[in-house]
Amino acid sequence: MSYIGSTPITQSFISGTDYFNGTGAQTAFTLSRTVASVNDIQAVVNNVVQVPNDAYTISGTTITFTSAPSSGTQNVYVRYLSTTTQAITPSQGTVSWSTLDSNVQGDLGINNKNRIINGNMVISQRGTSSFTAADNLYTLDRWVCAVNPASKFTVIQSSDAPAGFTNSLLVTSSSAYTVGAAEYETIVQRIEGYNIADLGFGTASAKTITISFWVKSSLTGSFGAAITNIGETRCYPFSYTINTANTWEQKSVTIPGDTSGSWATTTSTGINLYISLGTGTNLSGTANAWTGSTKVQPTGSVSVVGTNGATWYITGVMLEVGTQATTFTTAGGSYGAELALCQRYYYLHASGNGAPIGMGSQYGASSMYGILQFPVTMRIAPTISSTSGTDIYIFYRAGAADSFNSLSLQGSSTTGYTFLNNSQISGTSGDAGWVEGANASAFVAFGAEL
Repeated sequence: MSYIGSTPITQSFISGTDYFNGTGAQTAFTLSRTVASVNDIQAVVNNVVQVPNDAYTISGTTITFTSAPSSGTQNVYVRYLSTTTQAITPSQGTVSWSTLDSNVQGDLGINNKNRIINGNMVISQRGTSSFTAADNLYTLDRWVCAVNPASKFTVIQSSDAPAGFTNSLLVTSSSAYTVGAAEYETIVQRIEGYNIADLGFGTASAKTITISFWVKSSLTGSFGAAITNIGETRCYPFSYTINTANTWEQKSVTIPGDTSGSWATTTSTGINLYISLGTGTNLSGTANAWTGSTKVQPTGSVSVVGTNGATWYITGVMLEVGTQATTFTTAGGSYGAELALCQRYYYLHASGNGAPIGMGSQYGASSMYGILQFPVTMRIAPTISSTSGTDIYIFYRAGAADSFNSLSLQGSSTTGYTFLNNSQISGTSGDAGWVEGANASAFVAFGAEL
């Protein structure tokens, strides 16, 4: 039922009572809290409720009676009926991430703030076996080796990770190697231009970014890394310190946006995040400063490949806008979304015996064509990676089957591909069927990496 007249005002009531001893002479008593109005309290003397304004007045924390209450033990009491809350507005820019409660930080975690894909090292479509470093060799999804010379370390997905993570990327040095002046041993994530275009690098409006990560190593000291543009004509080397061996430590570095140089903002590499495992003097420079020459670590950084068997782990990598390292989130916000982001660059379609590859039909008596749509739009029309070998694939059609040794890519776009075999198929033109792997070596994948 609606109210007759004005809608009543709703207040929050807070219980509480102050007790006083009357003296027969004292009229003013100090309350335990500030009271805004006589109507917010009930004053009682010798169990008689007093009339506001007539019997007493209020000023802040002081109640003053018109006549002094008689002597007695706790014969004067004030019951609080309500309180007035005060809104406090912090000054602009005075609340930082570190001042927030950890639960609030978690609640404020924002999806899609991280420009690093697979920063928690969970996705490894190319497998979980050890990779021996070679130049431009992709390992865990989106993480590539940039090395000269090769074979100085191995990479593997590890289950050793700090609290809140399940995986890390583990590097193990293969020898005690002294890098030459022009040599480099690095792990890199290449970030597509579309994903950093809003940073405004190369303009007067370039935004400050913060890079954070968890790291552990058998070595200690000052290690090196850098961010660069696609041609390494703009570079910002930075250092981070590992204080205790074989212990997970979180690191962060804040980098001012670069107002100079050329930074790609479409499908090519927008930013490289280089993490040095050992780099020569020609490619080392001053820490924490933008430079126009190729530098991928600060001078004097620890060389992981310089110690035989040295280990170095990393996970929880995040690159975000701002001056604070906030709570880690994946770029996609969920495993499925993160996998889809990885598949834009590399898509493992089929692997192993019986793995379905696609629908096919006979174009002629000795030619089979098939087609498949990719689950996501790839960065560019990809190249196919597939294995060849005796009877590695099989085409089932019309109550018969043909084994064959290789697949060729007839055509592809960013959304799908057409494959064929025109030398080992024997049947009737127009027959339809499907293709699958015929043994454990069968493998089909598509690459559109940066």
